Amino acid sequence: MTQYDPEILQTLADQIKAMAISLGFQQCGITGTDLSAEAAPLKAWLDKGYQGEMGYLENHFDKRINPALLTEGTQRIICVRMNCLPPDTKTISVLKNLDQAYISRYTMGRDYHKVMRKKLTQLGKQMETLIGQFGYRAFVDSAPVLERPLARNSGLGWQGKHTLILNRQAGSWFLLGELFVDLPLPVDPPYEEEHCGQCQACIDICPTQAIVAPYQLDARRCISYLTIELKGSIPTAFRPLIGNRIFGCDDCQLICPWNRFAKHSDETDFTPRHNLDRISLLELQQWSEATFLKRTEGSAIRRTGYSGWQRNIAVALGNSRGGEQVLNALQSMIDGDDPLVREHALWALQHLQSRNADQQPPILSHRRSATLPD
Repeated sequence: MTQYDPEILQTLADQIKAMAISLGFQQCGITGTDLSAEAAPLKAWLDKGYQGEMGYLENHFDKRINPALLTEGTQRIICVRMNCLPPDTKTISVLKNLDQAYISRYTMGRDYHKVMRKKLTQLGKQMETLIGQFGYRAFVDSAPVLERPLARNSGLGWQGKHTLILNRQAGSWFLLGELFVDLPLPVDPPYEEEHCGQCQACIDICPTQAIVAPYQLDARRCISYLTIELKGSIPTAFRPLIGNRIFGCDDCQLICPWNRFAKHSDETDFTPRHNLDRISLLELQQWSEATFLKRTEGSAIRRTGYSGWQRNIAVALGNSRGGEQVLNALQSMIDGDDPLVREHALWALQHLQSRNADQQPPILSHRRSATLPD
């Protein structure tokens, strides 16, 4: 084909979007590589230290604001989104049952990085059947890529006050991915409107007040960061606020009114494994390291490691309803060899005893919800 013929390129862009939908993505948009407008806000965010121990976010600053530097020859970025909330998944009822484990709903099945990257690579190969060999590279929450600004610029949605991308027809229960290409495809108009208005439900509901201002997240306070990215000790002040969340947190999405329009995922790879959508803390606490590694094979949950997993469970047991089995489980963790787990289990035991003495119920952050029916 004549690569730079506008009509042919527009036809190709339309075909790419149709192929993306056929592969299981719910929306596809195309944008350029100029993210220079993100330089100042990104630098200000980093200067405040909001990235915490995620030092990698400070690396390759130039490539984050100029994606063309990341893959030589990149001219356009194809952005996609994929629904991630499985059908029949309980949310609020699990959060209210403090003897159960709450795991962020996008992580309970196969690792979404692998699922989406495979589909994006398939998209590139399908494009090759139309136009011949060309340069492309798939990214899913990997490498120094500013996914949310790219998604906004490609028309997929606006950035909500919780910093996630929102779509009027789909809420925020979706994941993002990109295919960098060396083709001068026509770009889609950016999503310039903002539909949060005066609502700040996500700010009010956050258990640890991690959304320090509209569109500003202090990751050091975020439960997702504390239970996944943080490798050491969870600050004591945050432990009671974590509740039964042992891997990630969805509160800001659960409360968002726009998620009334969220759609469940048809992707079978996102179906919860090992009853992780409704499993007890005590059952998970009994997993050995070998069991953990086997049952999280191909799962994003592997990221926290067994020590971090046990640390998180210890904190959640401290926030549970307690009982003899919980006390015995915590004692076994205290008697174990892992100092990180021992520290958090000891806190949990003391927290349970203190709470029982004061006859105070554990903290629950949820007061109301505008999410999908539970």
